[in-house]
Amino acid sequence: HSFPKDMQRVAKIVNCCFVENSTIGDKTPTETQSPPLPPSSLEIDTGPKINMPTSMKTRTDNDTAANVQSEPPTATTFQKQDTLPRLPIPTLSSTLTRFVQAVTPLLTPSQLKETKTKVQSFLQNDGPKLQSLLEEYDAKAASDGTFGSYIEEFWNDAYLVPDTSVVLNLNPYFLLEEDADSKIAKCQILRAAALTFSSLKFAASLKNETMKADVFKRTTLCMDQFKSLFGSCRIPKKGESDVVEVTKDSSHVVVLFRNQFYYFRGLWPKSSNKDGEVKVAVNQADIAQILRTIVKDGKNISKAESVDSALGVLTTLPRNSWADAREKLKKISKSNEDALHIIESALFVLALDEFAPEDVHQAAANMLHGTHFMVQRDEGNDDSTNLSMRNFHPSIAYQGGTCCNRFYDKLQIIVCEDGSAGINFEHSAIDGHTTLRFVSDIFAETIVDFAKSVTKSIYSGGSLSIPSILNANIVRASDANQGKKKGDTTYFDTSPKKIHFEMDEHIKDSIFFAETKLGDAVNGDDTFILEFPNFGKNLIVHNSMSPDSFVQMTLLIAYYRLYGEVVSSYESVLTKRFFHGRTEAMRSTTTVAEEMMKCWNNTSSTEEEKLTALRNATKQHSKLVKEASEGNGVDRHLYALKCIGEKNDIYSELFSSDAWKALNHTVISTSNCGNPSLRLFGFGPVCPDGFGIGYIIKDSGLQYSISSKHRQTQRYALSLNETLLEMEELLHPLHRQQMGSPMSPRREVENKRRIFRLKI
Repeated sequence: HSFPKDMQRVAKIVNCCFVENSTIGDKTPTETQSPPLPPSSLEIDTGPKINMPTSMKTRTDNDTAANVQSEPPTATTFQKQDTLPRLPIPTLSSTLTRFVQAVTPLLTPSQLKETKTKVQSFLQNDGPKLQSLLEEYDAKAASDGTFGSYIEEFWNDAYLVPDTSVVLNLNPYFLLEEDADSKIAKCQILRAAALTFSSLKFAASLKNETMKADVFKRTTLCMDQFKSLFGSCRIPKKGESDVVEVTKDSSHVVVLFRNQFYYFRGLWPKSSNKDGEVKVAVNQADIAQILRTIVKDGKNISKAESVDSALGVLTTLPRNSWADAREKLKKISKSNEDALHIIESALFVLALDEFAPEDVHQAAANMLHGTHFMVQRDEGNDDSTNLSMRNFHPSIAYQGGTCCNRFYDKLQIIVCEDGSAGINFEHSAIDGHTTLRFVSDIFAETIVDFAKSVTKSIYSGGSLSIPSILNANIVRASDANQGKKKGDTTYFDTSPKKIHFEMDEHIKDSIFFAETKLGDAVNGDDTFILEFPNFGKNLIVHNSMSPDSFVQMTLLIAYYRLYGEVVSSYESVLTKRFFHGRTEAMRSTTTVAEEMMKCWNNTSSTEEEKLTALRNATKQHSKLVKEASEGNGVDRHLYALKCIGEKNDIYSELFSSDAWKALNHTVISTSNCGNPSLRLFGFGPVCPDGFGIGYIIKDSGLQYSISSKHRQTQRYALSLNETLLEMEELLHPLHRQQMGSPMSPRREVENKRRIFRLKI
């Protein structure tokens, strides 16, 4: 997304990247070696041999009867990193020209005149000095290897310096499509086991560097941020910027259930194999049994009691407050420090929610920030009547939602009681494009597993067998441990263990107040989903327009129709073709787009005029997206000049001008991120009066996740739906085949409007 009022504020760009060997301010993300995991005071032993449940056999027969091993393929993941070009620094004159063009529709005539004067002054005075300093800075960074691009240090600081909560301000979410296997799709344990097993295989292939690199239009993309996908954690620092620590040899998974933490080992360490290959130590059936054991143990504590010790909610605090609580927690006992290390060094967190969303809006909100509702305390029945929010004393009501069953400083896989699943990820370490690759591969792997089970009797072995997406060797610990005893040096324990914390009253108070503050934030969020099924990519391309540009224009027209205002909008554009590439901003509100908005809101405009205006606006948008993808945008270059100036005590009035403020007051913050594995993708707004809009363009449909703070989100979605229906009328159809008397396109549209109104 874009910055709120100033680009020093937290950056919220869904496709921004971060790499483990980049510097954060004066600090470098720590790459740690994980010491042996400390024993827990409670071990939940599943036994050395876990029998596979019958219901799982259709998915894991190929992995359970015997260990799955093969020769590891040649490393390919990072082999082309050294060939990637650095992100170019645009010329000063070209960026300033683009800046004036970008702010023109946002300013009054007098403001625009003043802006042009300030831009000219900047071009003649401070600008050349800052440009020279930035070029020298980038050359030195390239020479000594401190930073991968001219923007990297400043962009990292934008994420890690602000003292704000990551919830709704930073972390995006993905909502996955249903599993292809009906037996797994609606079962929480089986869905969680399938996703975890695929994730472990993905992690193993990544650690072995056998995963294929991302390629876009035959161009290899930067893979460096994948080093921070697993085993990474954002660590708060009191009075300092946060850091991201990456535990390179992480091999365990942390599980959250009923606000309690557990863990189990899922990967063999490299040291256990002569060839240094990382192998998976559990299969899908093993994981399912582990999760059943965790859930059974977790239910021994009441929901009310679990909330009182819901340590994960502390990660929702402003960063300094969380840093303070974290240090106090560590000082209570050495075991607390060890327990924190287990969580923070885990590959990822698996959150099992005691919640089943009633509709897609609830499902999206749960993935974004969790649910929030109060429950009356009743010693005899924890699941007593839900209460509406009033002033309750903590002794008679407790938090019954899922919002505390999280650890927001890490990558999280979230699975609900009905099997619906998604991702919430800490955004300073990885971007949306990286997370999408992870999600796509693990989702595709579950489909392949199902396909193998369906065709096993036909294509078992032989040249026609279905290949796996993720190639990782599996050596079940329960098989390798046969004839060994716990305590033996070669015994590898994958049984689940509970993580305990010693808490004093101060920590318990911090947990309670963190939960109440989070409740305010959750209640202030309004997330609404528009799933438009009438047309998608195919029809848009058939009408010779870019699907992404088309969707951007729908967002602008819908807003203008509702409010009659031209506002700043933002779309993140991937620049991973460059070494340590991040994103560039594309400012969709152009002068051509402004003309289009006014044309579509003018009752006297003809259909031909509207369609022409739409085509002109999408062409302009596509041109600017291409320029941004090549590193020739506005935001990153100017922001780097601003930051390099501050390093050298040069403060230009351009960066305090009305134009700069208008550009960075992003009311419509957007990002396009998705493929068939995702149902939804979204994030919160970047300013108090803004909308955060994640969208997915499918072949025959468009998915919008829209969030705001106390704005008319649903009404905006209705305006967007009306706009799409009108556009459908004007576009040339792919084909029309009907039986009986044909219905006119206008009549079809009116019927669809009526259906939408009934739904909402």
